[in-house]
Order: sequence, then structure tokens, then C-alpha cells
Amino acid sequence: MSIEEYALANGLKKVGAKDPLLKYVKEAIARVDFAYTMASYSNEAVNAKSRLGSWWNILLPTIQAATYGLIFGIILGATRPDNYLPFLFTGVFFFSYVQGSFTSGASAIISRVGLVRSLAFPRVLLPLSVVITQTLQFFPQLLVLGVILVGVQHTINFGWLMMIPLVALLFLFNFGLATIMARITVHVQDLNKLVPFITRLLFYSSGVFFSVEKIMSSHSIYAQIIRANPIFQFLNLARGYLVEGYTVTPDMWISVTIWSVGIAIVGLIFFWDAEELYGREE
Repeated sequence: MSIEEYALANGLKKVGAKDPLLKYVKEAIARVDFAYTMASYSNEAVNAKSRLGSWWNILLPTIQAATYGLIFGIILGATRPDNYLPFLFTGVFFFSYVQGSFTSGASAIISRVGLVRSLAFPRVLLPLSVVITQTLQFFPQLLVLGVILVGVQHTINFGWLMMIPLVALLFLFNFGLATIMARITVHVQDLNKLVPFITRLLFYSSGVFFSVEKIMSSHSIYAQIIRANPIFQFLNLARGYLVEGYTVTPDMWISVTIWSVGIAIVGLIFFWDAEELYGREE
């Protein structure tokens, strides 16, 4: 019997060795407070040195939406979506949540190599923590969005409560994106250079500031591609409840549920499969 076999027989294991998937998930759930604590500290540290601090989490997407409203509102002209300002602000705020999770997920492992190499814990807690950070930043943005909607539409309806299950599904979707990006960038760190271009492409193909029905033929290949984009489905569903003049259909919920659960499971398994590689010296 080799020394390695003897160690394994006596309950010892290699440093960084991955557990079976179910055991791995259970251990991650048991330590989710670790991910939340990291997320809380990260959220506080992001703008700690600026005078406005965490207010920037609200101001940046608001300024971004206002800028897009001015520029694209003029460019689109008569093809602007109905109820344009609520349409635009809803799209920008929800897309920013996805974009932040995608971008932060890409650096979830490579930016914390020291932590990965020094402590034993399920590495999936790192992409989970960045999604929690983005969620903590998204909640006050939702409050601002609510104020904007009331200011423009002068109404509040019970449909707004549907944001609770929608944001929960979007959290799962973002978690899946973050885990996939976290693993890929460990192997191909140069991909981080392309992340801004990828997010920009997603922005223009998700219907954030335009209505597909108003500027494209419903049967065109471009319209079909945009409709197949899961982010587009999330934005449509959010607008159906928040923006007057837009409706919700059951197939929207079916679509975002399948996407959210599916990509979360795929992302988790994809990330777990490379657990032993994270933090290793090249």
C-alpha cells in the first residue's frame, strides 16, 4: 500500500481535492454565511474612499439610464417604446444587475488567489459572494426605480410584488453566469479583456432601450435572436408588471424559470468539476 492510499484509507485527502457533488453542495450551503460576509464587506469597500460612498451604486445606473434616455430617445424618434422612461429605467436597472454579476464573476477566483491557496472551503462560495454583492447593490436601485415609476405613472399596483420571485430567479441566473465565467477565466485569463465587449453586445441584443416590435419585423432573424436571449425575457417580464401598457404571459415565466434553474445547475456542475484546479501554480 502506497503512502497516498494509506492516507486516504485513514480519512485524509489531498489539499484542494473536490468532494462528491452532493457533499460539496451541502458544505457550501453550510458555509453560505461566509459568502454573505464577504459580500457585505465587498459592498462596503467598493466606494469606501469616495465621498458619496454606496450612493454611487444608485447614482451610476440612474445617470446611465438618463443618458441613454436622452441619446436614444432622440435617435429612435417615433419608434421609441411606449411609456419610454419607465421602459428604459426598468431595462437599465435590471440589466445592470446581470452585467455586474457577469463581470464580477469573471474575476471571482483570479482576484482572490491568495484566499483560495490558503484556506480550504468550497470555491463556489466566491462566485456566490459576488452575486450576493450585486444583489445588495440592486435592492436600493429597485427602490429608486419604484420612485421613478410612481413619479411618471402615478400608480402603484400589486403586480410589483411579483418582483420577489422574479429577482429570485434572476439571482439563480446570475449565479450560473458567475460560476461559468469564474471557471473559464481561470483557464483563459485573457478573456477578462473581452468581458466589456461581451457585456456591450448583450446590452444591444437584450432590448434594454428599444422595442423589438417597433424597429424590426417580428419574423426577421434578428428579432428571433433577440427573443431567444434570456436577458430579454427577464426584461420583458419585469416590464409587464412594472410598466403600464405591457403585459405578461405564462410562457414568459416558463422561459425564465427554465433558463434560471438550468444555467444555475450547469454552472454549478461546470465550476465544481474544476474544483481541484483553482489556486494551483501554473
